[in-house]
Amino acid sequence: MKNVILVMLFFVTTTLLAQRPQNDTPVTITGKIIEEGTNIPLEYATVVFLDKDNKIVTGGITDQSGSYSIEVAPGIYTVQFEFISYKTEQLTNQRLFQNTTLPTVTLALDAAGLDEVVIRAETTEVQVRLDKKIYNIGKDLTTSGATVSDALNNVPSVSVDVEGAISLRGNENVRILINGKPSAIAGFGSTDALRQLPAESIDRVEVITSPSARYDAEGTAGIINIILRKEKTLGLNGSLQTNLGWPLNSGITTNINLRTDHFNIFNTTGVRYSDAPGNAYFKNLYFSDTRDNPLLIEDREYDRLRKGFNTNLGIEYFLTDSSSLTAVGFFRTGDNETTTTNITNEFNRSNDLAVIRERVESENEEDKSYQFSLNYVNNFSQDGHKLTADLQFETDKETELSLIEEANTYPLMERLSSEDITTTRDQKEYLAQIDYVLPIGENAQFEAGYRGNFEETVTDYVLFEEVGTSGTFVRNDSLSNIFTYNENVNSVYSQYGNKFGKFSFLLGLRMENTQLKGKVSAEDVTNDSDDLNINFDKNYTGLFPTVNLIYELGERENFTLGYNRRINRPRHWYINPFPSRSSEANVFQGNPNLDPAYASAFDLGYLKRWNKLTLTSSIYYQYETDAFERIQEDTGELTANGIPILRTLPINLSTNQRYGFEAGVLYNPAKWLRLNGSFNFYKFVNEGEFNGVDYGSEDTSWFARGSVKVTLPGNVDWQTNAFYRGPSNNSQTESDGILSVDLALSKDIINDNATIGFNVSDLLNTRKRSSVTNSDTFRSESEFQWRQRQFNLSFTYRFNEKKKRESGRGNGSGGDGFEFEGGTKATP
Repeated sequence: MKNVILVMLFFVTTTLLAQRPQNDTPVTITGKIIEEGTNIPLEYATVVFLDKDNKIVTGGITDQSGSYSIEVAPGIYTVQFEFISYKTEQLTNQRLFQNTTLPTVTLALDAAGLDEVVIRAETTEVQVRLDKKIYNIGKDLTTSGATVSDALNNVPSVSVDVEGAISLRGNENVRILINGKPSAIAGFGSTDALRQLPAESIDRVEVITSPSARYDAEGTAGIINIILRKEKTLGLNGSLQTNLGWPLNSGITTNINLRTDHFNIFNTTGVRYSDAPGNAYFKNLYFSDTRDNPLLIEDREYDRLRKGFNTNLGIEYFLTDSSSLTAVGFFRTGDNETTTTNITNEFNRSNDLAVIRERVESENEEDKSYQFSLNYVNNFSQDGHKLTADLQFETDKETELSLIEEANTYPLMERLSSEDITTTRDQKEYLAQIDYVLPIGENAQFEAGYRGNFEETVTDYVLFEEVGTSGTFVRNDSLSNIFTYNENVNSVYSQYGNKFGKFSFLLGLRMENTQLKGKVSAEDVTNDSDDLNINFDKNYTGLFPTVNLIYELGERENFTLGYNRRINRPRHWYINPFPSRSSEANVFQGNPNLDPAYASAFDLGYLKRWNKLTLTSSIYYQYETDAFERIQEDTGELTANGIPILRTLPINLSTNQRYGFEAGVLYNPAKWLRLNGSFNFYKFVNEGEFNGVDYGSEDTSWFARGSVKVTLPGNVDWQTNAFYRGPSNNSQTESDGILSVDLALSKDIINDNATIGFNVSDLLNTRKRSSVTNSDTFRSESEFQWRQRQFNLSFTYRFNEKKKRESGRGNGSGGDGFEFEGGTKATP
């Protein structure tokens, strides 16, 4: 087979010392590989050094700029250049007795080979860079027909809870980016939009636990950057996937790409329709001596009908051989209907049933998002000297209509007053960014840039309350309000990287100026406490240094050390001072006194590769000041039915310290068996008080995931994923552990041009959050299940696109799918 050398490279580093002459000092050979016609750098292309007997002596791969830097013993070699789906090229009789830069090599597409070459990305791959890890999601069977949110839950270091909240190493203060920028696709800081996008739209996920100065300082836990698909292969190609599940979950997703020598057009379009039931249980015990019915038990049932459409259309036009302009438009719409039925049983002090109350909340939500972006790239030279510029505008409008009806059904049938709530949220965001990269010599690089983010969110909350049971509704002016929130961030950065032998570093400094403004318009506003600073205008300027170091013990072993300072800015719903109600007795109220939190983080990593086994591990520490914490307290107020009202409020605690250790293993003992797993253990210590109450806490927790994939007779693939998050607690709440198991089967048909799959999400139906909250005045027990066990059947058809052919990212790493970028440049 013409690409057999790719397989042989998997073993090359284990035989390198035996092949190399013992008394010769290695020389460094550098160069660059580009694509014919477009001059686009070919990342992960393979470079092989052959001796006079045509045997492999050593080899390596190119970095993201198409460059390579490989040490080899002095001698005469044939240097061979390969890339998946491209014609192989050679430089023969190369006399390499000193450090040498070879001529730039141009590779052309091999039209005949396209039908033969298939790279099977059977498991999630990981590549290590100076400041991040890149996970190519690959053929994860359990995410077939799933959403982006589901796919993220299978990425090491990342976990997604039952409500869709995303955390990194157990910390929810994580920044979500799309293609390196904040985006409406990610839901403007909320993760709800990620539940509507199909997992098939993802190309790869970058987990950035030690971000360089190039990235926003937002997110004390780090950054998750989701890269969407864009094919690099010439011609027309694409895929169509359909899925049908129970409880009802259906969707169609298409990926189409047309690339010529002058332009590249790409589109992903998806339609989803689902009916996702959920449930919750609450048990509240009040310690007040004046309350007749101190025990309340609530049972909730959620019936959610979700209808969504999204499309992402872009065109990349190659202005010259070295420059291009890309325009991308994104549109997403959602039409959701949710009915929440809440049955409350109240018991008196003798534990006798006193009252049964039924509360039904019918909610209709319409959501529309638009985004348009322009990207300009100019490669001044082939060694990475380039300029990029980005402009982006996006807008999101969300309207929620809620009707809450309530009635006592025991001991007497009695209808209670209703509530009619309308919430409209309009959000606009502008982004301007420019980045400049300047190589200095063979191993050094300087980079500088600017980014401006300008965001405005207007939340219009209107509450109408029924007068008795008359059917007449009156506006509640003490709660109805319009809250306008502005967040403007201007930032500049510079960074410098270099490599000296086995040691590489990347040093950077970012300066950000943040303006946070809030304004409330309401008919009836009173401010009798410090809890309600209605209008505010705050300005912060901070410096955020970053340090990333790496030392290579060998070609398969290295240490990394990272330091960065981060900021966590409160989102608009954390600052809005007017309460919103999930139930009559449970309210959430924003805190306009919130200040940004700042964190300093350290990360020490270790990587080791064997022939069939790869180990990654790291120890990390984070110290955060003014850390956010949500507390729950009794407001001292009662509902019209005499139930105490509990308030959830975010506050700034004084400090938060987090220690942790994580490890990941990828093991491929045989062609038919692939295993991978990860483990994360962390401890945090909170210190702080609010309203005279000490909310300090200390806890240790952990989570682990594992995946087993087996190829059965008949080329049927079987995969099982398991995830467990250990028990945890904060100052008030203790949460039980959560176990989730997913199962999937798939089979290729129609000459491998199509795949039929079946998967079960949450096989044991155990993905539930159970917790207990204690205070001096109440005790609350709860259990919440966002989505019940799901069965899904999917069908995928590909045209002119072999199964997971990675023409833009060749698997030069061999079977373990793991690569470290050293390269000639300290490129992040």
